[in-house]
Amino acid sequence: MEIPGVSDRVTASRLVRLCGLLLKQLESAARARVLATEVEALFPDSAVVVYMADEAAQAWQVKATVGGLTISRGAIAYEAAGSLGAVLEEHAVMQFAAGDLAREEFAHLDLRRSFSALSYVPILLNDRLLGCIEIVSFGEAATEEALDEAAEMAEHAAVALDAALRYEAERGAGLASVLRLTQLYDIERVFNATLEMRELLPIICSKVQDLMGADAVNLWLVDQSDLLLTEQVGEEGTALGERRADGEGVVGGVGETGEEALVQEDERSVIAAPLLHAEALTGVLEVVQFGAQRQFTEDHLFTLTQVAGSAAQALHNSSLLQAERKIEVLRTLVGVGQEITSTLNLQRVLEAIVNQPQLVIPYERAAIALEQRGRIAVRAISGVTKLDTSTAEVQALNGLLSWVAGLGTEVYVTQREEEISDARPETREKFRRYFETSGMRSFYALPLGDDEGRLGILSFESPDAEFLGALHLEIIKILSSQATLALRNASLYKEVPFIGILEPLIEKRRRFMAIERRRRGLLLGSVAMVALALVLVPLPMRVSGQAQVSPSQTQYVHAEEDSVVQRAFVREGDRVEPGTPLFQMADWGQRATLAGAQAKYETAMAQRNRSLTDNDATAAGQHEVEVEYARGEVTRLNDRLERTTLRSEIAGVVATPHVEDLVGKKLSNGDPVVELVSTASVVVDVAVLERDVALVRPGAEAVVKLESFPTVTFRGRVDVVSPSGTTVGDKHLFFARVELPNADGRLRPGMQGTGKVRVGLRPLGYVLFRDPALWVWSTLWNWFAW
Repeated sequence: MEIPGVSDRVTASRLVRLCGLLLKQLESAARARVLATEVEALFPDSAVVVYMADEAAQAWQVKATVGGLTISRGAIAYEAAGSLGAVLEEHAVMQFAAGDLAREEFAHLDLRRSFSALSYVPILLNDRLLGCIEIVSFGEAATEEALDEAAEMAEHAAVALDAALRYEAERGAGLASVLRLTQLYDIERVFNATLEMRELLPIICSKVQDLMGADAVNLWLVDQSDLLLTEQVGEEGTALGERRADGEGVVGGVGETGEEALVQEDERSVIAAPLLHAEALTGVLEVVQFGAQRQFTEDHLFTLTQVAGSAAQALHNSSLLQAERKIEVLRTLVGVGQEITSTLNLQRVLEAIVNQPQLVIPYERAAIALEQRGRIAVRAISGVTKLDTSTAEVQALNGLLSWVAGLGTEVYVTQREEEISDARPETREKFRRYFETSGMRSFYALPLGDDEGRLGILSFESPDAEFLGALHLEIIKILSSQATLALRNASLYKEVPFIGILEPLIEKRRRFMAIERRRRGLLLGSVAMVALALVLVPLPMRVSGQAQVSPSQTQYVHAEEDSVVQRAFVREGDRVEPGTPLFQMADWGQRATLAGAQAKYETAMAQRNRSLTDNDATAAGQHEVEVEYARGEVTRLNDRLERTTLRSEIAGVVATPHVEDLVGKKLSNGDPVVELVSTASVVVDVAVLERDVALVRPGAEAVVKLESFPTVTFRGRVDVVSPSGTTVGDKHLFFARVELPNADGRLRPGMQGTGKVRVGLRPLGYVLFRDPALWVWSTLWNWFAW
């Protein structure tokens, strides 16, 4: 039956109590429970349920239950609401006797005892249905007076429940915004964590799929004039390698206009955003969702646009790395070629061929074998300074290279698990045994030869079956051409000295013997006097070489934590002193942590003082321990905050260009930030040839003349001679380091000139003819090796 009207007999005290309890709560569930408790007090031997109407989900949401009643479901669909459905239609207080109801009409209730009636009080706000109060009477049915009081309670509670729902909606939106920002920050951090293109592409697709909850994500990159599907997560009917021209489909349209797009279809929803860097199109990010109930919105499109910006920046950074690597490979390849062709010494050429390519090719071992009288013999192995051909390892390699040389073509064999890549059974068996004994899993060899014939064979090995890519194979072919030319030149040079030296000497002896005896005597006497002068007359000897100014002290200031550069206090060329601030890193996190630790310290101090005031020694002792611990934390966090200001440890000059451009850049712990060079004194490195390094001693006088100051001679003493040398072209150099004062700062790192080191008095002949004598001695030793 329907009970019209609302009773005015509710006492003011009960309504005041209800309103006061409602104001103490903020959540809708808590306010609903207060309402259910207060309503349940009106109806003895009953249970009360408070529902909220969810129009978006078309269901009743259970907010509170009081009394001997449970509801297993948190939401009850409108179409399955049974007796609750009448409230949706009438918006009035209603009561149903138990005998008038079928079980299906109250199936949403989990009743363990019989009841007499079900009563419903709507919760209305300005004729809008917010919810409903359901009263289950186990004893007598609810009276009209009690239902009137419940209706007035519902009228007053409607405002509080509506406010709670609004508060929860705003809080949910705020939390969603924070979650979205956190996800975007995490995605940007993950994108920028790697610069490897092969690793970055699947990361972008998988992260976008997780963020959007999508069925498929396609990453299209610009390739010539089209868009190429480069990476894909999920399946939506497009295959990797497909292309889209400008204006073709959703992706082509985004690529042509450079604007994001949202396309809704019956069973498919698509959003796409351009990947732009500096207004240049890098690619398109396409996200696909299936199902009529799972449509993308403008919020999803906005989120994808933000992610696309981070992805475009990450792809740009990765492409810069790839370009730098290619440039570095080309530069290294040129250097390797110069090193191979810079000498005519056959053994040095062989060693350079097997060792230098390791700068650009990731092999474990390289070897070169030369053909001598129709036989192949290993002459050099990478990393081996003195080759012992009698070892079993070298003999096995020599046998394999001899067999490969007989094929007359390049050979590339790999082993993946138990599979050998070659098609011939005998080749597979041979390499299976070789791989088992050597531990390698990949072998590549190619013959070396030119128009004049075969010179030998070059091989590369690695325990990694995938160590050679297409770029590496191209590099090896280029290096093989350079190696063939260098080997041919070294072989010819080895034969030239017999013709270039012996024949001129024989001709000069013939001419000398043709001179008359008296004249020959005068010539011999003059030669003897010159020889005595060369032996007996002393002459100061100096060793000279190219000189270059270097700073005596260099400091690289590094980031001590993962943070962002907030401010730069210096510029390139600024002079700094120890303790001078250089950069300010973002410190809000450290300040927040310090504030928390300071609060804990002050709390511990207050507790300790309170215990001392109360003469509670035990508690005071415990709080004293907490105070000391908190004080240590404050000190440590203060020190950590102080380290967010990067300071100079030396007096010098800022050498890093464009320091101001670092502001806003994210740095990881240990990343170099700025280079400082000391100018109080400088070190001049004088290049000394290997044959002269034995003459130079620490403490020897040295003079330096720089190109920047052609009329000034700088004087100093050798501080140290470098213990190891370096190869520049075909010269092997050591460095005598001379420290010079630089109080006025006019000597700058990088200046070049000439340095001379005094090595004492030596006979005139030693000074004049030492270099050619050493050359003759080395040449003869190379010929005869006594």
